[in-house]
Amino acid sequence: MNSGLADFIEEHAEAIVEQAIAFARSADMGRGIPEEELRDHLPEIIQAIVADLRTPQTRAEEIEKSEGRAPVPGDQPRSAAGTHAVHRAHSGFSISNLVAEYRAMRAAVLRMWAESPDGAVLPAEITRFNEAIDEAVAESVSHYSIEVERWRNIFLGVLGHDLRSPLTAIMVASEVIADLAVDAPLAKAAERLVHSGERMRELLDKLLVYNRAQMGIGLEVHKEEVDLAQACREEVAQLQEAMPAARIELQIPQPVQGSFDARSICEALTNLVVNAYKYGSPERRIQVTLREQDGSVELSVANDGATIPRETLSALFEPLRRSGVADDDAMEQASLGLGLFIVSQIVEAHGGTIRAESAQGRTTFSMRLPNG
Repeated sequence: MNSGLADFIEEHAEAIVEQAIAFARSADMGRGIPEEELRDHLPEIIQAIVADLRTPQTRAEEIEKSEGRAPVPGDQPRSAAGTHAVHRAHSGFSISNLVAEYRAMRAAVLRMWAESPDGAVLPAEITRFNEAIDEAVAESVSHYSIEVERWRNIFLGVLGHDLRSPLTAIMVASEVIADLAVDAPLAKAAERLVHSGERMRELLDKLLVYNRAQMGIGLEVHKEEVDLAQACREEVAQLQEAMPAARIELQIPQPVQGSFDARSICEALTNLVVNAYKYGSPERRIQVTLREQDGSVELSVANDGATIPRETLSALFEPLRRSGVADDDAMEQASLGLGLFIVSQIVEAHGGTIRAESAQGRTTFSMRLPNG
């Protein structure tokens, strides 16, 4: 496909790159960075735009590209725009500076083209050029976001790992002080310190589960033959003791034994019961049911309260989300919004499914786990 604009860009590629470099250098993060680093993959990006302008395109392909639905080959190496974005992320450029680079590049091309004696305005070519720039911007933004998220998850993983050692030392020292304390005020203060340490460890564990999921590692479970019914009874008894205002009703119509990671399942049960306690009706009536059904086990937690809208139900298991307004504001402020997300990760690690239903003032979360 002949394109006067493509030929013009190719002929003036170096001048366009220089203008883009000048803009990058003017950005706060670009000051002091060597020119070769600022140049990065800009020439390759321009060549990709030129190649795009010269590639025949049907009307249907034009519409797909303008709407961001153009097919992306999955077996090709990362493009120049993608690599450029990753390098800019490592150099400390903000995403707004990254996008502004493309804006400067677009402005340079259009200004030079308009000022050129041969720069006849051809709407179709200008439209095609803008599409090519927008496609490069979208690809760069996508790769930039992925790279930033990858490093954020690495940071969270390292932070969580490094915090474990000092936290363990604090908890051990707190427990020693609590055992040695004979003065009532000191004993009470030590008890609060131990409780706070346990709460910090719980929050840290939740953060690490989230981190593993975001990095695609997933939750590890260790299955063994257990009496799941007895494990749930013991967990509910501890929950009832910790939440005396709750009315937890446990229904286990028959013995339930099999190969499970009882510890993680009890953790999921705790998260669901605490969730029901926080968002349920003032009566705090919570019904827990465990039963075998068709070669699998179903563990459900139900409570009365405000009906959750259907559109909200599907998002409840997303990380850093909360299901509503808690009756206990202090408890809500201490939450990371990861409880239901962790439940979903535990169920997924067991090869099971989870669903949420809410109608006529009653909400039920049900976990179905394969027995084996």
